[in-house]
Amino acid sequence: MGMEGWRGTRSGAAAATAVMLLATAACGVGERREAAGGGGGDTLRVVSPMEVHDLAPATSDALFTRLEVTETLVTSDLQGELAPGLAESWESPDGGRTWEFALPDGATFHDGTPVTGEAVAEALTRAAEEAASPLADTPLQEITCEGQDVTVRMSSPSLTLPAVLTHYSTSVLAPASYDESGAVTEVIGTGPYRIDSIELPASITTTAYDGWRGEQPEVERVSFQAVSRPETRALMAVGDQADVAFGLEPAGRQRVDAADGATMESTLQPRTILMKVDAEHPVLRDVRVRQALSMGLDRESMADAVLREGELAATQLLPPSLEQWNDPGLEPLEHDVAAARALLEEAGWSAGADGMMQRDGEPLRLTLTTYPDRPELPALATTIQAGLREIGDDLRVDVTNSSEISSRHADDSLELGLLARHFALVSDPLVTVADTFAPDGADFGAMNWRDDEVGAALDELLAGASGARAEELRAVVTTTAQEELPLIPVAWYRMNAAVSERVDGFVIDPLESSWRISEVSWAR
Repeated sequence: MGMEGWRGTRSGAAAATAVMLLATAACGVGERREAAGGGGGDTLRVVSPMEVHDLAPATSDALFTRLEVTETLVTSDLQGELAPGLAESWESPDGGRTWEFALPDGATFHDGTPVTGEAVAEALTRAAEEAASPLADTPLQEITCEGQDVTVRMSSPSLTLPAVLTHYSTSVLAPASYDESGAVTEVIGTGPYRIDSIELPASITTTAYDGWRGEQPEVERVSFQAVSRPETRALMAVGDQADVAFGLEPAGRQRVDAADGATMESTLQPRTILMKVDAEHPVLRDVRVRQALSMGLDRESMADAVLREGELAATQLLPPSLEQWNDPGLEPLEHDVAAARALLEEAGWSAGADGMMQRDGEPLRLTLTTYPDRPELPALATTIQAGLREIGDDLRVDVTNSSEISSRHADDSLELGLLARHFALVSDPLVTVADTFAPDGADFGAMNWRDDEVGAALDELLAGASGARAEELRAVVTTTAQEELPLIPVAWYRMNAAVSERVDGFVIDPLESSWRISEVSWAR
């Protein structure tokens, strides 16, 4: 994750902190308890389309923080405000250049070893060396410890560091989690649940950790299963084969609503489904073409047909759930086929005999890359294909692995990418917004596009601008994004889950940092 003013600022001192003492204690996770059978028994059964292909925090896609196996120093509450995680408190005595985190006394990892400042400093240092971690793009100078206090020093003020430390890549693992080469071989965390078994990429079981420093969860055992097909997840929800089923498509939601034994829970997320654009592509570098593609989208009809909620049509990039960043005063993006074709003609395109646009004998034929991990994306891609055909774009759709978005960004082969971008995986959206419009681009953000005013506005915001000035700077970002369309908004996003009537107290976290299983109880 890169951002204006932060990329490339890590000093040599950060590298010096990489030498940490590796603990050699063996991991003894204790005896496993047998899960009860018969309709789930006392095991909470969770299904999701998510898979985990690696145990390392930076590449785990937050699965271990969601299952409450690992913790970050700082977390967030349901309102998105910073809250204590593994750290009991934190402060900066010098305006963001030095941050001090106080660890709890007596806390232990799941292998029984103590949580020490040294172990936490080692884990954070490892995170800072991962390109996929936002910590790697902060002006980190060094991480030191004294007893139960961890100090993070920056080469320049970093007011968003506590928010960065809510990111799952900064999860604290025990020293015994790593082998001699630094690879994670076991997930030994500090959360209310410990790992019983893992079968990558699809199965994890956990048990409540007896040494947890907080209140013991009522749900003692959890089984997680990755299930790729949304219709299968819906059938599991209504067939008493799952207690919590995430990621249901509209037909699945209707199935749950019509059945007994499960209910739907949902929340509007700080996530937008958008089309990522290569702004240096020979066709797409012309802002008039990008604007024409946007006008070709009948967002309300697409949201109604695919998401079954017309109000999720994205009239701007940042959703209403991000109150500071959503600007009601922006002129909304609209559907206008005639105006879109007129813009294309202005950009040098003309209609052929078949009505499709062409220029210099070449047809307007772009490729939209997307992935099935979120079941609504392929369906939306099909409707986008039909809509853009009306303006003369013979769009091709390529449904492939989500990793292809990143790899095609890297080798400049991506033309258009349809993806879902979460703007608050770090609890302060500013961090993700800055990454989205980083001057060197971002895998799930802008591609080959930069704007000096936007960069300067984000720099000033990151430096601590507040009040009316911060509002002005956010307006620079949102207005420019609306006009230039380096990312073309399609729909806002509602997270939903089917929840069994066996379960009480389940609440969806809008930031998806945790599934809050430790707060769930069994229905009585």
